[in-house]
Amino acid sequence: MPGLTPMVTDERHALKTFLDQCRLQLRLTAYGLTDDQARQAPTASSISVGGAIKHVTFTEGTWTNMVEGRPRDGQEAFMAAWTMTGDDTLEQLLAGYDAATARTDAVLADRDLDELVPVPQGVPWFPQDLDAWSVRWIVMHLIQETARHSGHADIVREQVDGATAFPLMAAAEGWPETPWMKPWSPGA
Repeated sequence: MPGLTPMVTDERHALKTFLDQCRLQLRLTAYGLTDDQARQAPTASSISVGGAIKHVTFTEGTWTNMVEGRPRDGQEAFMAAWTMTGDDTLEQLLAGYDAATARTDAVLADRDLDELVPVPQGVPWFPQDLDAWSVRWIVMHLIQETARHSGHADIVREQVDGATAFPLMAAAEGWPETPWMKPWSPGA
């Protein structure tokens, strides 16, 4: 996928295309990392690249569960989803992310974007004066969440080994080196 989204044909295509672009950018933050590097949290925050991927995987699952009317996971699961543990591998986290995004895509593929999804009560950061969100709002929220945490992971990745988004994308996609873009390589 190029660095920018392709042209879109309608609202549903736009939502899916921009969500996929954000997902790709998050995945690219992990490109070429070892498990130990993916666990590193080299900023003032405790966020690691692996933790960001684990959190966004959890987030996709949580919102997809809401669309399907399934119960939400509790606060403990939410907090645990921020940490890439010693038992986690980057390969496992990325496979879990792929499974979560595939499930989200399957659930949302034919949903009416105006379908209402109840707002869970008792969650302090959810609006208390709103009964339901639309599926459209949920997809926009997934775009926002993925973009936000992809940005966090970009900063963490740069601190781990100096790699930045476009050189990582160039390496992952096999772009040729140009005078203005050198694909990332380990130790470079």
